[in-house]
Amino acid sequence: MDMITEAKQVARHEAERAVKSAKAGKSAATHGEYLTFRLGGEEYGIDILRVQEIRSYEVPTRIANSPAFLKGVVNLRGVIVPIIDLRVKLNCETADFNDFTVVIVLNILGRVVGAVVDSVSDVLELSVDAVKPAPGMNAQVDMSFITGIANVGERMLILMDITALMSAADMGLIEQAQA
Repeated sequence: MDMITEAKQVARHEAERAVKSAKAGKSAATHGEYLTFRLGGEEYGIDILRVQEIRSYEVPTRIANSPAFLKGVVNLRGVIVPIIDLRVKLNCETADFNDFTVVIVLNILGRVVGAVVDSVSDVLELSVDAVKPAPGMNAQVDMSFITGIANVGERMLILMDITALMSAADMGLIEQAQA
């Protein structure tokens, strides 16, 4: 096994172990636990309780006439799962596939959805005080899914409401009646 494949497997196992331990962990009333991942040069965090699993990227079956961010669908243990490339959806500067590209399988309002990201980092526990509000922007910048910004050492982490992003009308994934 080459070093890149081994490093990828170690990172994935570490993130999956952190997801399992975080789900079994403390109450979210005084803090939040976030799975962190990279999209281009930025680091994002989502609520760990929305994460079902982390999988290696596999090429999905393309759906005709679908938007560019919808890569297609995969069969995950008998469930047909739409795969959304967050890098394309959020206009990140690069959307290359490499050994670190993974799919975060999410449970959004009872629906299973996959999100392609450049790599997963870790699971962080953030106190309410560590999270600052997202800056106000003009109407041309959609910040509705950004819940806050956190500084973690030298890193700046953009926290997002993955449920709000995935259930947005332009995504077409979740019935509006459910949202």
